Amino acid sequence: MARPPLPDLSARAIQGTAIAVRVTPNARTESLQPGDPIRIAVTVVPEDGKATAAAQALLARALGVPKSRLTLLRGASSRDKVFRLD
Repeated sequence: MARPPLPDLSARAIQGTAIAVRVTPNARTESLQPGDPIRIAVTVVPEDGKATAAAQALLARALGVPKSRLTLLRGASSRDKVFRLD
């Protein structure tokens, strides 16, 4: 299945920036909507950090950076998360 097109968030890819996101797990399709916070829908279930990992990967793809450069600062078990770009 083809990946959905994502908005280009490369302008927000500034080192040290904190990026607030709101994750919707168990969605029908993956999507990312820019704004503050960035809204991310992922298709995986919210157990054992799977939804957080999927949201991190989707955000990294939109920012145009490797997912290893995003560090979760807050919200490991919450829908509202804050990532830092290292």
